[in-house]
Amino acid sequence: MLIEFTVGNYRSFKDPATLSMVATKIVSQDKRLDQENVIEVPGGPDLLTSAAVYGANASGKSNLVEALNFMRSFVLGSAEGTRATGGIRVEPFRLSTETINRPSHFEIVFVASDRQYRYGFEASRDRVHREWLYYVPSAREARLFEREGERISLSSVFREGRGLEEKTRPNALFLSVAAQFNGDTARTITNWFLDMDVISGLDDTWSRDTTLTLWDDPDGFAQVARFVKGLDLSIEDLKLEQDQRLIEQYRAEFPDLFAPDRDWKMPGAYRIKTMHRRFDATGNLQGIELFDLDNHESEGTRKLFALSGMLLTSLACGTELIADEFDARLHPLITRRLIELFNSREHNPRRAQLVITTQDTNLLDNRLFRRDQIWFTEKDRFGATHLYSLAEFRGVRNDASFERDYVRGRYGAIPFLGDPGRLTGNGDGQTTN
Repeated sequence: MLIEFTVGNYRSFKDPATLSMVATKIVSQDKRLDQENVIEVPGGPDLLTSAAVYGANASGKSNLVEALNFMRSFVLGSAEGTRATGGIRVEPFRLSTETINRPSHFEIVFVASDRQYRYGFEASRDRVHREWLYYVPSAREARLFEREGERISLSSVFREGRGLEEKTRPNALFLSVAAQFNGDTARTITNWFLDMDVISGLDDTWSRDTTLTLWDDPDGFAQVARFVKGLDLSIEDLKLEQDQRLIEQYRAEFPDLFAPDRDWKMPGAYRIKTMHRRFDATGNLQGIELFDLDNHESEGTRKLFALSGMLLTSLACGTELIADEFDARLHPLITRRLIELFNSREHNPRRAQLVITTQDTNLLDNRLFRRDQIWFTEKDRFGATHLYSLAEFRGVRNDASFERDYVRGRYGAIPFLGDPGRLTGNGDGQTTN
């Protein structure tokens, strides 16, 4: 479970900013939220099932998700995916002379296999400057390892790291190297990162492939079909058909992958068919018509199919799903229903977590979110992003209209557009040279 994530000196984040999933001591107007939206963690802080990040365009919402995605990718791939001279894909805050030559900062606190960890690193494009890993064995946090430049110091508990110091390149993470050598703790942590999905609501490619992998399992197929049918899309059922032309093309290009002794499937070689009822002039059912998902269904329907696999997997396994532009192409009521699945002990018994960025103000509802589940990003006059929670505002009543107050600018994080004439050069907003 995600407890908090901190990023600093990365893209639009100049100073460290922290997204916290820790439930504060607030009391909601709808007392149900204080039960359904809160995860009770034995021996640790209570956590939240979901969080939504709002902000004007270009305020840094997507950079927050990208920072988490970079950390995940670097942890999973730095030991093997980067050559000895390869660069690290970090981008410092470029609008200040203070930060442009300093390393970027990433830290995450989470629970994996019933144990709390705090892991982080600082890196520039050519090397890892610092790296650290702590855990909580009982009441107090204890060090597992620390890295300062080329010097790595291990605690007596982290025996799996012994002898790996010299095997760790300057541009690779020590944690990733330890996981590559099958260290138990390191593998536990990298598996937690692997289980966390980070996606963009504007690109369905990865989500769709994940959904298609569920179709090999009859139960997975039934779950996806039930999910899609339950969203009032006028779809009776789903059917998967092989695209023989593409399969033959793949077979010719990648013969080793299609060897007789290998059970391998290419998601892109399948066509998804949606089944719709066909009626006669008097309204009597005459049969079923097959439509091609990609050619005949809406953008929103295609996105929901693509999302279904990751949503269902997260709920079933109790993992984290981070989604940028989650509401893109979706009706507000459908977006709300998907969030409600996570904010429900009945539908989310494994207590999975959902973190989204969104522009849908309909979701700013005190019957859906607690105040500590709502976050905002806003840039200052120097172009730096600041991240803050609605729970930080004093005097916000439990019965307040979060949506109305947000649109009116009470919480900031909205665009200040001025006179429309500034856009066209007409009227009072006209500027002169």
